[in-house]
Amino acid sequence: MAWVEVPGQEKVLKPLLNTVIILGLIKCANFSPQAPAYHLILEGILILWIVRLLFSKTYKLQERSDLTEKEKEDLIEEWQPEPLVPPVSKDHPSMNYDIVSGPPSHNIVVNGKQCINFASFNFLGLLDNERVKQKALASLKKYGVGTCGPRGFYGTFDVHLELEDRLAKFMRTEEAIIYSYGFATIASAIPAYSKRGDIVFVDEAACFSIQKGLQASRSFIKYFKHNDMEDLERLLKEQEIEDQKNPRKARVTRRFVVVEGLYINTADVCPLPALVKLKYKYKVRIFLEESMSFGVLGEHGRGVTEHFGVNIDDIDLISANMENAVASIGGFCCGRSFVIDHQRLSGQGYCFSASLPPMLAAAAIEALNIMEEDPDIFSVLREKCEQVHKALQGTPGMKVLGESYAPALHLQLESSSGSRETDVRMLRRIVDYCLEKQIALTLARYLDKEERFLPPPSIRVVVTVEQTKEDIDRAASCIREAALSILK
Repeated sequence: MAWVEVPGQEKVLKPLLNTVIILGLIKCANFSPQAPAYHLILEGILILWIVRLLFSKTYKLQERSDLTEKEKEDLIEEWQPEPLVPPVSKDHPSMNYDIVSGPPSHNIVVNGKQCINFASFNFLGLLDNERVKQKALASLKKYGVGTCGPRGFYGTFDVHLELEDRLAKFMRTEEAIIYSYGFATIASAIPAYSKRGDIVFVDEAACFSIQKGLQASRSFIKYFKHNDMEDLERLLKEQEIEDQKNPRKARVTRRFVVVEGLYINTADVCPLPALVKLKYKYKVRIFLEESMSFGVLGEHGRGVTEHFGVNIDDIDLISANMENAVASIGGFCCGRSFVIDHQRLSGQGYCFSASLPPMLAAAAIEALNIMEEDPDIFSVLREKCEQVHKALQGTPGMKVLGESYAPALHLQLESSSGSRETDVRMLRRIVDYCLEKQIALTLARYLDKEERFLPPPSIRVVVTVEQTKEDIDRAASCIREAALSILK
């Protein structure tokens, strides 16, 4: 410790020093033989330390002469700021787009070449459906292009309320709420309920939108191994023991389990019946993200609850986007009325984003009409999925990841090269080879540095009801040829 030199410092410090010394001498004079010896030693050390501080060498603030204008200019020219973001090679896959011309329906034009589409999540083929387009066009003429306002600020249209009512009835829940952006749906729903201090148990394979919702919630996150109910129960038991140590805190701590119905990163389904048993055993709430299973699984396309025959009331909140099977934009949550109404006041994507364009809401309503009128479409999709899954088996140097009824499968390398970049380049060459043969595939894309558990590189193969057996056989043959040529 040192003192900054101040004018008149000695005039202030010398009297103070004299006072300290006098007090010390008086203390010594009054020293009683009965007092412990360490007492005197300690006081003596303290006095010496104070004297040292008072007479320690002072310092002056660093002085420097003013720089000339030329020197300032030279310093500015020499200074190099750190990059705002890390440098990215122009060869990076995300920097090179495949340009689509026209609707991404069964036949898609990519980079000027017409291909059979095995890349877009148009599971039910409704994207280019004439009925859906006509409803959207009529809505466009009536309402205009957008809404220019959130739901609470003149952004609520009658068509929004109709869509929410139709979704709630379709899913057989009390109420539904719609969002204008699919990604923001679950990312807004999670932090609307789970706050700082709450606990969320999450599957390691959870999609990126779930991860962003968890991050925004600032809750305490505990990951369990993918679809491993024993690992989840282990974590729940550990938490139960912790709660017993502090029951007062446990009474105000909310606990959630967040899973996907059909995982986009692994193409397998969650063990929902086992999750429901754990819910009631350990008193947790289940949030179910169904973007990949809504309009796909179940006899009527209601998702994984219908697929397993689980009572939908056993699930506290269901979330899904309308950008896959429904072929529109946005997303929705459904459940009990008191649960859903809470989002109207605290769902960030609902409160602060412009509401869904009416023409897209109208398109979603017509898509629901088609799904209700023709429930056989779901069994057709399932058959196509099984055909694709079977056709891809035995692809040289590659393995198929996912359930046989999943509409978006993954093709991974059987043996990694040891370098993620090298693996991605090899898979990209397979995609390019197939594109030349008029089969449109895509790599599964991830934000490598943002993902909590980064999945291995893969090619995503998407199934739709419009694909014929000839299309499937042609695509499988093309992928085999590419694998033999590139992975040899």
